[in-house]
Amino acid sequence: MTRAVGLFALLTIVMTWPQARVIGTSATPHQDVYFNMWRFEWFAHAIVTQPSHLFDANIFYPERDTLALSDAMIVESAAAAPLIWIGLPAVFVHNLLLLAAIAFSGAAMFALARYLTGSRAAATVSGIIFAFAPYRFEHIMHMELEWTMWMPLAFLALHRLYDTGRVKYGAAVGLCLALQMLSSIYYGIFLAVSIALAALLLILRDRAVPVRTLLAPLSVGAAIAVAVSAIYARPYMRMHARTGDRLPSEVTQFSAVPASYLAATPNNWLYGRDSRRGRRSAGPERRLFPGTIALLLAAMGLLLVPQSVRLIVYLLLLVAAFEASLGFSGYSYTFLYRYVSVFRSLRALSRLGVFVLMFVSVLSAYGYRALVAARSPVARRVLLAIVALALSAEYRVTVALAMYPNTPPEVYRILAAQPRGVLLEYPVPRVDALPGDDARYAYMSTFHWFPLVNGYSGVYPLSYLNRLARLRGFPDDASLAQMRADRVTYVIVHASGYSEAEFARIRARLATAGMAELGMYSDGAAAAALFRSP
Repeated sequence: MTRAVGLFALLTIVMTWPQARVIGTSATPHQDVYFNMWRFEWFAHAIVTQPSHLFDANIFYPERDTLALSDAMIVESAAAAPLIWIGLPAVFVHNLLLLAAIAFSGAAMFALARYLTGSRAAATVSGIIFAFAPYRFEHIMHMELEWTMWMPLAFLALHRLYDTGRVKYGAAVGLCLALQMLSSIYYGIFLAVSIALAALLLILRDRAVPVRTLLAPLSVGAAIAVAVSAIYARPYMRMHARTGDRLPSEVTQFSAVPASYLAATPNNWLYGRDSRRGRRSAGPERRLFPGTIALLLAAMGLLLVPQSVRLIVYLLLLVAAFEASLGFSGYSYTFLYRYVSVFRSLRALSRLGVFVLMFVSVLSAYGYRALVAARSPVARRVLLAIVALALSAEYRVTVALAMYPNTPPEVYRILAAQPRGVLLEYPVPRVDALPGDDARYAYMSTFHWFPLVNGYSGVYPLSYLNRLARLRGFPDDASLAQMRADRVTYVIVHASGYSEAEFARIRARLATAGMAELGMYSDGAAAAALFRSP
C-alpha cells in the first residue's frame, strides 16, 4: 500500500504540474481558495484560543455559528492546524492538503479495487480513473470535494466485514462514514445512503458469514457514524433554523443532466475545445465525464465477467447515483427532498457524480482484469503501461495558477497593531453580484482576526443580505447609520473599487462624518484608506 501511495503522489504531481513547483505561492484562481485558507487559519486560531466557540467565526459580524454556513472541513483543518502552528505559509498548507487529497483518493481506490479483483494492475487503472477524471479538476478549487479517500475505504471495510464478520470492520465502516462527514458534508450524506444501499444488496447474495453474525458489527458502525454526525450537526441545525431550505430553483440549477456525463472541463487537453464551444458543456458543476477509456473498460467488465454479484451491485449503485444526481428530474431525490429534511439543505446534486465515477472505477477494474486475464506477464506489463499513459493523456489538463499572499499587505499589518474593533471593508458587493471581494476580505482577516462585517460562504445569512442593501449607498446617511448600529470601529476603503473622483469623495465624506483617517496604505494590489470611528 505504501508503494501505491507513492505512485499516486507522483502521478498527482505530474497531472497537476506546475502546481508542485509553485506550491508555496500559487493556486487555482478562484475565490474559494481564499475561503479554504481562511477556514484552515480560523480552525488553527480558534482551537487554541476559544475552542468552545469554534463555529462562531469572525465573518458576517454580528452573526453566530458562521462557520456552519458552509462545510467546516474539520478533518482537513485538523490536518492543517499543526502545519500552521509551526509557521508554514497558508498557501503551502492549502496546496499540500489539496494534492495529498487527490493522491490518497487514488490510493484508497487502489485498495478497494485490489481487494475486489485481486489484481494490482487493475487496481492501478481504477485508481487513476478515480483520481484524475474531469470531475476532479472541475472541483479543484473546492478543498472538501477533493477529500474522497474515505468513500472507497468505507466500501472496502464493508466487503471485509461481509467476508469475515469481524466487529473491527463494522467499526471501520462507521469510522469512514464519520470521517467523510467531517471532511465533506455533501459526500458524508451521499456516502451514508450509498453504503446503506450496498449493505442491503450485498447481504442478500454476497456474504461469507450468517446474517446474525453481521448484526453486531453493523450496529457498531452505525452507532459511530450516527453519534459523530449528530454532534457535528448541532451548529448546522441552529444555522438552518435561520437560513431555511435550499430553493428548488437552486437545486435544479446545480443538478446534473444526462449530458453532464459527456462534459469534460474546458481546460482538458483532449475534450476541452468541445467544452468551450458548448458541444459537451453542461455548465459549472455539471462536467462529469468519466472518460472514454473508463467507460469502455467498465463495459468490458459487465460483458466479460460472468455471474459476479459484486459487479451487479456496483452497477446498481452506479445507476442509483446517476438517477439521484438528476435532482428533481429524477424520482429518488424528489422523494428524499419531500420526506427527509437533510436533503432540503443540499444544493448541488451534481456532486453525486463523484459516486458515479467511483462505481465506474470499480467496474473498470473488473474490465481491465478480464482484458488481460489470458495474456503473458510481459504482455500485461505492456498493456498496463499503455492504458495508464492513455488515461493520463485523456485526463490531462492545463493548470491555471495565480499568486496568493502569505504575508499581510501593509494596510492589514497596520490594522493588526490597532486596538481590537469591528472591521468593515469597501466596496461591498451587490446582493445580485456576490461574492465581490468578500472572500479576499475574509482571508485577509487571518492577519488581524478582528470581527468582520463582510463574509463569504456557501450560504449567506439574511441579515447580511439586508445589511448589504443598506450599505450600497455608502457613504450616505443610511450606510453610516448601519455602521454605527453594527458598532463598526474600522473601515478600509479600497481605491481599486472606485474611480479616482469617487474615492476622493468617500474620503471627504467620512472625514465630515467624524471618522479619522489613519493613513493610505497598500492592500497588495492598490492603495487603501484606513479609517477609525470616534
